[in-house]
Amino acid sequence: MAADNLPQRVRRTALSAPQIVAKLAQLQDWRLSGDGAALAIEKTYAFKSYLQTIAFVNAVAFLAEQSDHHPELRVGYKTCSVRWNTHDVKGLSLSDFECAAKVDALLDPSGTPGPALG
Repeated sequence: MAADNLPQRVRRTALSAPQIVAKLAQLQDWRLSGDGAALAIEKTYAFKSYLQTIAFVNAVAFLAEQSDHHPELRVGYKTCSVRWNTHDVKGLSLSDFECAAKVDALLDPSGTPGPALG
C-alpha cells in the first residue's frame, strides 16, 4: 500500500528511532532538531528575493491545508525555515516526512522556485 493510501491514523503514529533515521536518509538537507516531544525535522530554504520567499510560504501553507498537517515556519527576507513535528504523537510521524518531501517538490532540482512559484 502506497504511503498516500494509508489511513491518517497510521500516518500519524509515532515513528521509532530506526524508522526516523531511514526516512531522514531519503530527504535532502533535512536535519533533526530538538528532542523528546519537541523532536522535529527542519530545513532552511534560501531565495533570490522576498517575493520568492513569500510565494514559497504561501505554497507551503496551501500544501499544509491540503494535508491537514501544519509546520512551524520562520520567515526571513530571503529565507524560510520549515519545521515538521506531530504534536499528537509527541515526536515524528510518517506525515512529517511525507510533507517534507512535498515541500521539497515545490522547488526545481537547483533549489529555485518551480513553475508554480515563478
